[in-house]
Amino acid sequence: MVREIIKDTFILMKKSERAGKEDIQIARDLLDTLNANKERCVGLAANMIGENKNIIAVQMGMIPVVMIEPKIVWHSSGSYETEEGCLSLEGVRKTRRWNEIEVEYYDMVMKKHKNSYKGLIAQIIQHEMDHCNGIII
Repeated sequence: MVREIIKDTFILMKKSERAGKEDIQIARDLLDTLNANKERCVGLAANMIGENKNIIAVQMGMIPVVMIEPKIVWHSSGSYETEEGCLSLEGVRKTRRWNEIEVEYYDMVMKKHKNSYKGLIAQIIQHEMDHCNGIII
């Protein structure tokens, strides 16, 4: 189900709670909402649809990927400054991102994965994980 995008910073600043198999419907809604906004959005966190759970969805090329309980387990020492926008916030803001990251997460069937990402995909994951940690850029 496509959900409304939350713009209330009070809600967005709350740190997400753990997510598990009982939250799969939230993950499905997150995917539906990402697909409905694909013209202007490349990632979403569950709190952006009003659910305080540690779940993100990231557009990886043509395929949207859900990450339940994502955790960065390694990052490069190199970082860069960039500007990012957000569906929940007006305008763009400066932030710093690592060049490369390694992320552990669970997929929609609760299978554990560990993958490395760089470039724009790594940047999107970091942005959405900031949302889960209550960090607003």
